[in-house]
Amino acid sequence: MNLMSESNVSWEVVIGLETHVQLGTNSKIFTSASTNFGDDPNTHIDPVVCGLPGTLPVLNKKVLEYAVKAAMALNLNIASHSKFDRKQYFYPDLPKNYQISQFDEPIAEDGWIEVEVAEKGKETYVKKIGIERLHMEEDAGKLVHAGSDQLSGSTHSLVDYNRAGVALAEIVSKPDLRTGREAAEYAAEIRRIMRYLGVSDGNMQEGSLRCDVNISVRPTINDPFGTKVEIKNMNSFSAIQKACEYEIKRQIKAYESGEEVKQETRLWDEGKQLTKSMRSKEGSSDYRYFPDPDLGPIEVSHDLQEKWRSELPELPAAKRNRYAAEFGLSIYDARVLTDESSMAKYFEKVVHEGGAAKSSANWITGDIAAFIKSNKSSFDQLSFKPNQLAEMLKMIDVGEISGKIAKEILPELLSQGGSPKQLVKERGLGMIGDPKVIEEIIDKLILNHPKEVESFRAGKTKLLGFFVGQLMKETKGKADPKLANQILNKKLKG
Repeated sequence: MNLMSESNVSWEVVIGLETHVQLGTNSKIFTSASTNFGDDPNTHIDPVVCGLPGTLPVLNKKVLEYAVKAAMALNLNIASHSKFDRKQYFYPDLPKNYQISQFDEPIAEDGWIEVEVAEKGKETYVKKIGIERLHMEEDAGKLVHAGSDQLSGSTHSLVDYNRAGVALAEIVSKPDLRTGREAAEYAAEIRRIMRYLGVSDGNMQEGSLRCDVNISVRPTINDPFGTKVEIKNMNSFSAIQKACEYEIKRQIKAYESGEEVKQETRLWDEGKQLTKSMRSKEGSSDYRYFPDPDLGPIEVSHDLQEKWRSELPELPAAKRNRYAAEFGLSIYDARVLTDESSMAKYFEKVVHEGGAAKSSANWITGDIAAFIKSNKSSFDQLSFKPNQLAEMLKMIDVGEISGKIAKEILPELLSQGGSPKQLVKERGLGMIGDPKVIEEIIDKLILNHPKEVESFRAGKTKLLGFFVGQLMKETKGKADPKLANQILNKKLKG
């Protein structure tokens, strides 16, 4: 993207993302210690996590499986030979004072994904984003800064090692992103894919997925890349977009003012909506990588790769394209329905049970999705089963109930489940489809509203809506709308 500055210089923005995906295994990458989130601090540690003398790490096989499946879904090439390295990393939340990661021989390289980018006021477009590599590593612990101590006046920090040793897949994009929106959409698609695979819950609030954003600007596409600035640990898509947009403007302003843009790590301040300096950026030489002597090389056989590849589900992009082609859904509907695999599965089951695709999509992405959000639930936990929604939709289609009645019974069905047909029968909510009954009610309405009838016949045809409203009020919404309109038109026109 070329961005015009206040001085009318066209700047090109270059963005790359490092996405850390916490793999959803029950135990850590090199030990059997639990990965359960939210337990008391320092309850999921053992001698291996703490790096005590005489301990040896052993690679968790499920971590390797999840990493390879993630790499396959991102169109990466799986390495025939890879290894683990030690990355010297001196921070209080890393008990060994080094991190086991992968450096020059990662598990997978050179892939891509396609991302749909929808920017306000612009046409949605699809962009192919290159992925440089995916490698496995262990996570660090967590520092909790407790602030000022009222007794001593001093500040202090606490360390929780529960997260230390949890398996991560780090996904490094190529510098193919050009706007904050593209960066946010790329991160969202990565999370979507990981969730579809079942290798991570992608919960950003719990730190299951975190993004580091690398940004630079240059005067033209032919100039060398500018100085790269990293923004650490972005934990929401909106934050990624806003941080990129702020940092782009900051760097352009600095260059045009003759200031130096330093290679550094910055943090996003959500409250102040700005980035601020954290520390100077380390290079790979600062980490002093060397092969981990306690872990052997990794070789994934062709047969094992093919087995894992056969277990991959249909991924979000393929599902979006299929929904548009097979069901005739709009890009927007297909995108919303496929955002969560549980919603997509629910939709497909409703259609399989006979629900029309468009009306199924409308009810699922509207009232049902709103119910799930307000109750902090999921489609997997919904009491209202797909076959029951299909039953309700078919009742609307054949005129047994109106959409208004369906909305009235929906809250009870969502919370308790059950047959819509049975519920309508028990409550006497079935549609009035007898022409004689509807005709008698309309005759009374015409008799009771002579002025409106006269105005209608004088040309004010919009009054038809008034009579429809009165009819629905009289029948408590149970009159067949199509039949009612036919009879009303005939009677009002005399």
